Amino acid sequence: MIDLTLLDTEGINMDSRDIDQMDTLEVLKTINKEDQQVALVIKNLLQELAPAVEAIYEKIKEGGRLIYIGAGTSGRLGVLDASECPPTYGVSKDLVQGIIAGGVEALQNAIEGAEDLAEESVKDLQAIGFSQKDALVGLAASGRTPYVKSALAYAKNLGAVTVSVSCVKDAEISSMAAYPIEAVVGPEVITGSTRMKAGTAQKLILNMISTTVMVKLGKVYGNLMVDVKATNEKLKVRAQRIIEMTTEVEGEAAVKLFEDSGESVKVAILMAHTGMDQEEAEKMLTLHDGRIRPAIKEWTKKEDF
Repeated sequence: MIDLTLLDTEGINMDSRDIDQMDTLEVLKTINKEDQQVALVIKNLLQELAPAVEAIYEKIKEGGRLIYIGAGTSGRLGVLDASECPPTYGVSKDLVQGIIAGGVEALQNAIEGAEDLAEESVKDLQAIGFSQKDALVGLAASGRTPYVKSALAYAKNLGAVTVSVSCVKDAEISSMAAYPIEAVVGPEVITGSTRMKAGTAQKLILNMISTTVMVKLGKVYGNLMVDVKATNEKLKVRAQRIIEMTTEVEGEAAVKLFEDSGESVKVAILMAHTGMDQEEAEKMLTLHDGRIRPAIKEWTKKEDF
């Protein structure tokens, strides 16, 4: 039997015990007050999160992948974060992946029993060829989801990097990961509804993991997403704007530069700063692992870039 009273996520929130008697504004204020605590909890986890991100980055730099795995809300958040990486940073859809218990159907329809099928997570990891070259982030607000526990055990045995993200103290999955993260945000406004504060905490952590890894991989210049893929009109305009913000090229000239670069913002910026053609700029970027700043420095020998 599972003793839910031992889980922080199942505690009773005394500040919301009369929420069913509150008016609309009072309900909203109560939820908002609780949400404000989440960022402060994560602030105190940064020292633990940093080495986890470093380990993930090293795996990716060596040709590995970042895989999120979870059930229910946790699984959906992993899939969400992974799906945003290709359009934002121009990476392959295989580089960051999200796996949810129950598969694609569970993204829209709750399959509650899927989280208890421990053996299925191993099959799901094997299906994508998961290996010791990869990094696995196991997500479970309760810290005890069988599907996630077996995935972390499998990854650990392979020698892959293992990170756990839970929202309870002394989570079961913490002992199964090299880098355990416990974001203890306390009882939910609605008891046990971990899609709320626990879900927010997990989303913030995943955003921080993927964003920091992409920054370290040279996917941004300043704070601009220079590997963005211009797959629609909005993103084409964004690409042009980034070129204008980082060079002295404007308007139609920026549009033409973008076209001449093979629709690569990063290549266009380097071409503008150095006078290189597309082929030269691509080679220079390759030499510098896709990082614009060192490529410009080598070409211009200036220190102000």
